[in-house]
Amino acid sequence: MAIKTIKAFSDRAKSDSELKAKLLACVKVRELISLGKAYGFDLDEVALYLPNEPQFTADQLSEKLAKALLRA
Repeated sequence: MAIKTIKAFSDRAKSDSELKAKLLACVKVRELISLGKAYGFDLDEVALYLPNEPQFTADQLSEKLAKALLRA
């Protein structure tokens, strides 16, 4: 369920320009999780990290979060 929730949040950020801008502004995982909760998504921090399949793309995340979550 956690991966599906993260995927749903990511998909919403792709279609919601305000959310996309807020997501790009996040530089810490806690900020990303808080943003998700503000939009009704209960994100699991552990599920965000590898070896789980990344649910975000590099262009959705700040450089710092992309390095942490995507190992870019």
